[in-house]
Amino acid sequence: MKNQSIKKNLDWTCIIIYSALVIMGWLNIYSSSLSSIEDTYQKQLIFILLTIPLIFIILGIDGKFYEKYASIIFGVSLLSLLGLFLFGKTIAGQRCWYAIGSFTIQPSEFAKAATSLAIAKYLSDSQINLKEVNRQIQALAIVFLPVLLILPQPDPGSALIYSVFLIVLYREGLPAWYIWTGFITILLFMLTLLLEPQYVILIALLVIIIVHFKSRLSDRNVVLSSILFALMSGFVLSVNYVFQNVFKQHHRDRFNILLGKTVDLKGIGYNTNQSEIAIGSGGWLGKGFLEGTQTKGGFVPEQHTDYIFTTVGEEWGFVGSLVVIALFVGLFLRVIYLAERQKTKFSRVYGYCVAGILFIHFFVNISMVIGIFPTIGVPLPFFSYGGSGLWGFTILLFIFLKMDANKVNEW
Repeated sequence: MKNQSIKKNLDWTCIIIYSALVIMGWLNIYSSSLSSIEDTYQKQLIFILLTIPLIFIILGIDGKFYEKYASIIFGVSLLSLLGLFLFGKTIAGQRCWYAIGSFTIQPSEFAKAATSLAIAKYLSDSQINLKEVNRQIQALAIVFLPVLLILPQPDPGSALIYSVFLIVLYREGLPAWYIWTGFITILLFMLTLLLEPQYVILIALLVIIIVHFKSRLSDRNVVLSSILFALMSGFVLSVNYVFQNVFKQHHRDRFNILLGKTVDLKGIGYNTNQSEIAIGSGGWLGKGFLEGTQTKGGFVPEQHTDYIFTTVGEEWGFVGSLVVIALFVGLFLRVIYLAERQKTKFSRVYGYCVAGILFIHFFVNISMVIGIFPTIGVPLPFFSYGGSGLWGFTILLFIFLKMDANKVNEW
């Protein structure tokens, strides 16, 4: 009776979209890997088949288990990230994997679900008020602990994903200035790379003056505005030093290409240029499945992983790409809808985390492929090759679907 109840209460809309995306992803991996000597499409098929028992295990576990043991799951996840420094395998300069025979496991892919559970667990406490500074510090610590272990691997792409948790925390009461601080910091950084520092400081001064005099008389604070201007000026003056001495050369090259300061179509800009060519050549309806000349010629490096969307654009065209994007957007909206109707704060917050993680992966990957975001190695959910990524996203989604199916039994 219990299994029948779960089957009946599962959100089959999400499951159908998930299945469609996984199948489409495998078809594109198959197409992009035919010109390669590697058997990536065969391995990905094994990964997909292994998700079936994984899903049954997730759905078979009592929904309350995930809340009860969220802290332990998060702790184990942190240990798995820490263990990489001793036992991790280095691939392409990154120490991000554990090697198990010919297969590798990337723990950062599973840490996203664990962190989501930990945040949901922390915020579900009725005593938590994110207006209090000490609560803000504790919540941010949960987010940044895995980031501090992921960045040195180095894996800036995976670390970037954790920024989406700030939106979830904001939704649950985190003061808006945290979000604005992040946005302004990024904006000042990019402007300083484009313009001379003195011009950026002048722009910052004008904006602060305008905001100051646009504010109500009771809100005007000359000291606060002065401190804000000093902090912004100091940050702007430090950007060039950080860019030249902290960033690695390939990071600097990617930003310079993105900002149009450097054109290097044969070097660091080759991937992005080739991906744009491949997508553009697809036209409205694409060249047809297995008919992509850029794909078959192997012109786009890493096409079966981070650049898998180029195969979609070339072989399925604008219409096919739009269908894939629509499926992703439909999944995001459906998860948000389900999150809003949850009976407990724990499952609601976790649902927001799921939607946020899937969205930022989708947004950054597509933006990277079409050349409006630096290449940083963020996979497209359910499409990019890799067992860890597929299983990590599957675990993330199906834990939430289990919670949703179990909401009729929530206390």
